[in-house]
Amino acid sequence: MRAFAPFLIAAVVFTGAAQGQEPASQTLVQRGQSLVAANCSSCHAIGGRESNATRTAPAFRTIAQIYPVAHLEEALAEGLSVGAGHEHEALQAGEVRAIVAYLETIQTEQTPQQRRAPPAVG
Repeated sequence: MRAFAPFLIAAVVFTGAAQGQEPASQTLVQRGQSLVAANCSSCHAIGGRESNATRTAPAFRTIAQIYPVAHLEEALAEGLSVGAGHEHEALQAGEVRAIVAYLETIQTEQTPQQRRAPPAVG
């Protein structure tokens, strides 16, 4: 039994460490969801099913069809100008990570009829 003790301890520690990481990433996603709900929902559909408040604003669930989500990090960190005089403020690094983590969890496929030309970023 003593020969197996180190393996048992290692298994318990590893399992506990893996479980401890998941809530942190879930917290990051939840923070991202809160940030987009507070700052983006007046124009964008921010969840899995609702319609956009503004016709020209892409639904966040399909944004990966326009841009790779990770490519939005720099634009979010520097601030976005999206036309019609509407500007998005630059975000802090932690906010950017949270928003990107959230966006990655809600992506859905689009049919070819739903796709449109990508707007300019930056």
